[in-house]
Amino acid sequence: MMMQGRQLALALMLLHLLLWHESVTIEVPQDPKILADLRQPPTITKQSVKDYIVDPRDNIIIECEAKGNPVPTFSWRRNGKFFNIGKDPRVTMRKRSGTLEIGFRNGGRPEDYEGEYQCFSGNDHGLAMSNKILLRVSKAPLWPKEVLEPVVVTEGSSLVLPCNPPPGLPPPFTFWMNSMMSPIPQDKRVSKGLNGDLYFSNVMAQDAQNDFSCSARFLFTHTIQQKNPFTLKVFTSRKVVESTPTFLSPLGSESAKMVLRDEQLLLECIAAGLPTPTTKWFKKGGDLPGRKVKFENYNKTMKIINVSEEDAGEYVCMANNHLGSIRHSIFVQVKAAPYWLDKPTNLVLAPEENGRLVCRANGNPKPSIQWLVNGLPIDSSVPDPSRQMMGDTIIFRSVQMGSSAVYQCNASNQHGYLLANAFVSVIDMRPRMLGPKNQLIKVIENNRTFLDCPFFGSPFPELRWFKNGQGSGLDGGQYRAYMNGTLEIKRARAEDEGTYTCVASSILGMAENQVRLEVKEPSRIVRAPEHQSAIRGSTARFDCKVKFDPSLPVTVAWTKDDKPIYLGWRLRKDEESLTIPNINEGDEGIYTCTVKTEIDQDSASARLTVLDRPDPPMDLELSDPAARSVRLTWIPGNDHRSPVTEFLVQFEEDRWEPGRWQDLATYPGDLNSVILQLTPFVNYQFRVISINAVGHSEPSHPSPKYQTSSAAPDVIPRGLRGWGSEKDNMEVTWEPLLDLEKNGPNLHYCVWWRRKDSDGEWNNVTIIGLKHVVRNTETYVPYEIKIQARNELGAGPESNVVIGYSGEDKPTSAPTELHVSKVDSSKANIQWKPVDQVSVRGEFKEYRLYYWRESSHVPGLVFRKENKTKGFYTTVAEPSAILSDLVPFSRYKMFMVAANNRYEGPPSNTVEFSTKEGVPDAPSFFRIKRRGFDSIHLEWDKPLEPNGLLIGYQLKYQTANGSRQGRPRLETFLPNVTEFTLRLPDRSTRYNFYLSALTQVGAGEIFAEESPFFANEAYIDQVDIATQGWFIGLMCAIALIILILLIVCFIKRSRGGKYPVRDKKDLPLDAVDHKDPDGSFDYHSDEDNKPLQGSQTSLEGNVKESDDSLVDYGEGGDGQFNEDGSFIGQYTVKKDKDETEGNESSEATSPVNAIYSLA
Repeated sequence: MMMQGRQLALALMLLHLLLWHESVTIEVPQDPKILADLRQPPTITKQSVKDYIVDPRDNIIIECEAKGNPVPTFSWRRNGKFFNIGKDPRVTMRKRSGTLEIGFRNGGRPEDYEGEYQCFSGNDHGLAMSNKILLRVSKAPLWPKEVLEPVVVTEGSSLVLPCNPPPGLPPPFTFWMNSMMSPIPQDKRVSKGLNGDLYFSNVMAQDAQNDFSCSARFLFTHTIQQKNPFTLKVFTSRKVVESTPTFLSPLGSESAKMVLRDEQLLLECIAAGLPTPTTKWFKKGGDLPGRKVKFENYNKTMKIINVSEEDAGEYVCMANNHLGSIRHSIFVQVKAAPYWLDKPTNLVLAPEENGRLVCRANGNPKPSIQWLVNGLPIDSSVPDPSRQMMGDTIIFRSVQMGSSAVYQCNASNQHGYLLANAFVSVIDMRPRMLGPKNQLIKVIENNRTFLDCPFFGSPFPELRWFKNGQGSGLDGGQYRAYMNGTLEIKRARAEDEGTYTCVASSILGMAENQVRLEVKEPSRIVRAPEHQSAIRGSTARFDCKVKFDPSLPVTVAWTKDDKPIYLGWRLRKDEESLTIPNINEGDEGIYTCTVKTEIDQDSASARLTVLDRPDPPMDLELSDPAARSVRLTWIPGNDHRSPVTEFLVQFEEDRWEPGRWQDLATYPGDLNSVILQLTPFVNYQFRVISINAVGHSEPSHPSPKYQTSSAAPDVIPRGLRGWGSEKDNMEVTWEPLLDLEKNGPNLHYCVWWRRKDSDGEWNNVTIIGLKHVVRNTETYVPYEIKIQARNELGAGPESNVVIGYSGEDKPTSAPTELHVSKVDSSKANIQWKPVDQVSVRGEFKEYRLYYWRESSHVPGLVFRKENKTKGFYTTVAEPSAILSDLVPFSRYKMFMVAANNRYEGPPSNTVEFSTKEGVPDAPSFFRIKRRGFDSIHLEWDKPLEPNGLLIGYQLKYQTANGSRQGRPRLETFLPNVTEFTLRLPDRSTRYNFYLSALTQVGAGEIFAEESPFFANEAYIDQVDIATQGWFIGLMCAIALIILILLIVCFIKRSRGGKYPVRDKKDLPLDAVDHKDPDGSFDYHSDEDNKPLQGSQTSLEGNVKESDDSLVDYGEGGDGQFNEDGSFIGQYTVKKDKDETEGNESSEATSPVNAIYSLA
């Protein structure tokens, strides 16, 4: 019966566990109103570190801060006992805080307060506690006094200098220095170990030059202490014995190392030997962790960061030199202080809800878990029927208002501990809306949209959404409701606009809020700015065309490098662009156009790169001087975003052309140090110009002067030649060396010459000039010539031998038997006997033929005689040639001479010959005239060169209609006929005409013409208009009218004498413009007294410029115009009062007045 009862109880417990479910813990919002009404246990928010080392010179501050409602109170334990703060005058606690301050202004020792501290914070709902804080005071003990004997060692052997710094808290940092307070250089041979000792793999003789002193730096006190120095004495020998590697640290073949998880593993192997061994590392049975491993101290130390369990194992270091190798194994064991797998967190529950606290930790060895409640072990705390322990988990069922408490979980092993506080707070509260009421939300069309409705309550309320107060709750489709009160609209559309209501309800009550949604069109940039590069001084323009919802206020703003642009007199912005004129370097950057409304924005950026000529190079330096070179180095200037493609090096010298900069060489843009090839005997100064795609920089400042030493010339004078200006001399000439080719002072030339093929001695002369004349030579004799430039430093290279000749004389012989062998209309074959080459008396140039047209066989033909020449170069025994371009049907004469470069010989016999008849040239003119509707008249004249006896003319013509032509027709005429009239079949017919002259040989060159086109085909008489009667009559009538006008003007002039007429340019008076002998004028009419406009005169003959205004014309300034624009009345001008009073003015009658007087 009892067995059945136990089975029934077990079954009921299993059924209860299956039916029980865990409630979701309540997240308390950080709303001030909620937090003010919410009662919660304390939570530790700040505390000092577990291992707390303090500076003895400062006050001690142990931190402990906590929060809770009501405000928690604080207490402390020291070394496990209650710490009565009020009894110690040096200890104070900050207000509304648990932080302790221990001051030593009135005495006391910080060491007296070392120990383990723990803070407790509590209120009506529970008690929280901090970690145990181990307080220790930093120490920097002095180095013990000791007398160190000199260290004696043999060269090549190993050595370890111990450091053994005094123990400090924390341990000091050690380093080695010499007596000069300079660090000891460390390398593969000499290095400091992890323990601070100085290791020598092998000692060398130079090691005895230094003292070696170990120093320790204490971090907290910022002090350095130094050990007494070691003095090293090294015994040297002629031959140092080499040795195989041995380990100085660690000793033996294997060792062990323990490291904690997540810490840093340092393994060290330092070997001795000569030569110095090389150290390598590897892991047995696996690879080194590549991302975490790092080798230091010249590969003697291996460091692995963030050690994990898989880093445990056997690590092997191997040291080797050419004599052998040695290995050492280090067995690494990885332990772990406790670390969290599942850290307990605060639990907020409503009455009758369920929950749990979980505390899981791991470590090596595995940590033990201990639960506490309000600082007391859970076993000794007040029993709670809603609480049940299940290993590392506490389960709460149907909690009540009195179940609030703070639970502590302590996980510990031999390497450390973890302590976590987690409170259980049981609260009840009516549903509350936390967000603003009746909020208006504007969103962009087609965007994912969230409508927020923050709320709170305990128990946790249920929330539902409604649209426009109708229908059931919104959830599903394009709507999704979240537990936190947010409603998601996956893609907002225009029909989604409206009022949305959220309702939160629980057993304690209900609360609601409304959100109004408006859907807007998106703002976007439809034409964005583009990257551009512009030259300094030009104009840059960035486009930015935008589109936006018209119901939203919009702003379009520009920024440069994320900073606002201030528009002013230079930068201009319109609706669609930004213009930057006259750009400079300050304008370079990233320009961003941003269109912004209250709910969205869009932006686009583009970079402006300002290109400019580069800055000039700086700091020119000369180095590596040599006889003919020097190194020039410079610092390139700013390239202004356009890379320098090349550097131009220029030079200026002060001996021949001072002040003139000349190009020396160009170099690629990636060089800034070059070897300049120079010329001797020049005082150089250099400058450099940078060149990029935009242009040339300004020249740099000149370099220091650099003078090359003198040297013998190394250039051969150019242009060496020998020629005769007279028949008995030879002039030897050459071009001078350039100034930069002289290489030294006192430049002169040495010239050698001798008869060719004579094998005689060379004649020579040394001169400063550029010419030497060799006299008394035979006529046209070849000479060998060479030249050499010299200066004070020596002679330059000799030139190659050049062949020159002495002067030429007149040839003595003439070609003989000149005759014509064959003649046609325009060519003649000529032949002659050659002259002896000796008689040429110079270089044979050619046989020169002189010929001229003596007469034409055409009777009465007039032409201009012209002498012509033609040269023939030939050296054959029976020379012949063709004389072309002769005029047909003409009589010619010719003779021939032999010529050298300077003279012609005597003429040959004169030959006369006649060309045959040929075809004539084209007629001299060909005109086509139209004299009526039905005829065309053609005129022409004979050719200028008939080339024979004309026998007539030949005219071919055919109708033309665009690209189609009619059947050709032919007309022939006698030589004396030079016109032809063609009847037209109709007035629109047009012809192409082809006219040529004829001789017995055939038709000559064709003269082609096309009949003219006449608009509307009207009758147009092309007869000379000057012969028409009506034209003659018209000209006579015009002449008569002009004559009458001249007579009238003469009569008017005779009435009052003569008057001077002047134009506005103040031209001088003509000879006829003079006054009467008595100096007066017999004029009686005021109208006639008015001079011609622009011609005011005085008795002294001075001319005054008139006022050039239309108001001055006519009487009283009231001049009028006819409808055709002509003046009515007379021309009038203003009179100068000073010129008219007491003096009578001269008169000039207007031509217009004269015409009107005839009426």
